[in-house]
Amino acid sequence: MKRIKKGDQVLVTTGRSKGQKGQVLQLLERDRLLVENVNMVKKHTKPDPNRGTQGGIIEREGPIHASNVQLFNPATGKGERVGFKTLGDGTKVRIFRSNGEAVDI
Repeated sequence: MKRIKKGDQVLVTTGRSKGQKGQVLQLLERDRLLVENVNMVKKHTKPDPNRGTQGGIIEREGPIHASNVQLFNPATGKGERVGFKTLGDGTKVRIFRSNGEAVDI
């Protein structure tokens, strides 16, 4: 089970985008992820008449390492560390380390 999943609200802790919040759009290989409106990069693209796309400079999200983000806790308004706990029925859930409340419901 991963500490951060697609659709989670995260807070960037280090780097150029420090302090920004966003939703995880995609998980990539080797603990990298794409976060909405975070680490924006410019990509130069060539036109492709077969696809009907124009050329030019587009701005899109760049990958960021999972160690540079923390899961956002709406109760405290801060980014917090995540742990795991096994419930009585045998299911494994993610919890916030600070207060022990479950992330997944």
